[in-house]
Amino acid sequence: MKTSEFDYDLPELSIAQEPAQRRDASRLMVIYKDKPDVEHRLFKDLPDYLNDGDVLVINETKVIPARLTGKKISGGANIEILLLKPLDACSWEVLVRPGRRVKINDQLIFGDGLFSGRITGYTDSGGRVIEFSCEGNFEDLIQNAGTMPLPPYIKKYTGDPQRYQTIYARQKGSVAAPTAGLHFTGELLEKVQKKGVVLKKIILHIGLGTFRPVSAEDISMHHMHSEYFEVSPDTAHSINLARQKGGRVIAVGTTTVRCLETAACEDGSLSATSGWTDLFIYPGYRFKVIDSMVTNFHLPRSTLLMMVSALAGSGKIISAYRLAVGEKYRFFSFGDAMLIL
Repeated sequence: MKTSEFDYDLPELSIAQEPAQRRDASRLMVIYKDKPDVEHRLFKDLPDYLNDGDVLVINETKVIPARLTGKKISGGANIEILLLKPLDACSWEVLVRPGRRVKINDQLIFGDGLFSGRITGYTDSGGRVIEFSCEGNFEDLIQNAGTMPLPPYIKKYTGDPQRYQTIYARQKGSVAAPTAGLHFTGELLEKVQKKGVVLKKIILHIGLGTFRPVSAEDISMHHMHSEYFEVSPDTAHSINLARQKGGRVIAVGTTTVRCLETAACEDGSLSATSGWTDLFIYPGYRFKVIDSMVTNFHLPRSTLLMMVSALAGSGKIISAYRLAVGEKYRFFSFGDAMLIL
């Protein structure tokens, strides 16, 4: 398939610049894999579509303050880096801006001299490798010196940074939020579980590679960046048991889909496992574990749009997106949601 098949026109005004006043007050478009119906609801209505015995799976990853502003020791130029992936205890893969000013062996200082780093290499994607030198716990240092890495299409958000964090975020490691989960409140999760829906958790730490547009015209030529994931024995057992009893597996977000499908065996059973995944899901993929998903509206030509197209059909998804534009839905991270049944 061609990447151009996953393009659509989106007015800039459709891109949400701030979250809804209340998390579950976002709109919810409901579409079906096997029928043409489209329903327009609010996210707080999600429990109406869930059944006793279903499993709702959420991603507990937590966004780290991954954007750091530093200075070159030589020359004093301001340099911004974005932490992408830890390589070992001291080294990270990072994006650098402006990249042309940063060369191998350049040294940078951060947090008014709180800690420093040295550029030790280049990455295949045009980033850098930096080795940090600091005293104390590095996570504590970036917590004080870093800021939340909001996507570049969110221009001037000055509200509560916790709105770019799910209420159940637990394990630090992502540079972007699992945005489908931003709509949940504690009250809504309680309502879901009171219906007999089993709530289970996974971890997938999100890197920027997931969100980058696909540049290859043939989508099969695109290579995904790897991301760390974990599926616990408890989650694997609960999902396997639910599927044996005829319950559905509903994934909250593309990250949860990617995690579960990576951990799945060919027969559809789920294994407790952890590691790195570069699984790329696009039309033609045969889903092994998940039946349905909750997701936001995604960027044109992105791997995320290709994934939801694999589940619902590319024609149906593009039609739904065009309808969403006409119905004034809000797009991307702070935007509205879609339920694919």
